Amino acid sequence: MENIHQSSARLIADAYEHYRPQVLRYACSRIGNTADAEDLVQDVFLRLMDYQQLICPATVRSFIFTITRNVVFDYLRRTYRRQELSSYMYDTHPALSDDIESRLIVRDLRQHELNRVSQLPPQRQKVYMLTRYAEKPVPEIAQMMHLSVRTVENHLHIGRKEVRAYMQRLIG
Repeated sequence: MENIHQSSARLIADAYEHYRPQVLRYACSRIGNTADAEDLVQDVFLRLMDYQQLICPATVRSFIFTITRNVVFDYLRRTYRRQELSSYMYDTHPALSDDIESRLIVRDLRQHELNRVSQLPPQRQKVYMLTRYAEKPVPEIAQMMHLSVRTVENHLHIGRKEVRAYMQRLIG
């Protein structure tokens, strides 16, 4: 058994010396990075050692190039996945940033709206708030406040007009 192990180790060492330049050229041509290709060549021959019991002089070359092809594909798959992830993060990060910025703007505008509504006369303020935030219909508000529908509509119209004018001055 020891003799087989030694002969396999010798076969791998000889294959390393003989096929290393070809494996390196192949890896470089596929990935375009010499330093990474050098690392991949080392990985190829380390993986080849996992198959010591299966290799012989007739099969060593096929094992080497099959392992090389798989190692290069794995490397490219990882690289492309990393690039896709980076691209996704780059594409979505501004969107997340824009989303946060939009929320801040909306919150700020709502605060300005509420400040202006608080300056309306009490009845107009209540009508505006019930319509805008409680989403109550005008007839229901009229009944709740013991006012005519026409009076509630008038308060709502004037309140909206004043708030809109204030917001336009603020934005414009």
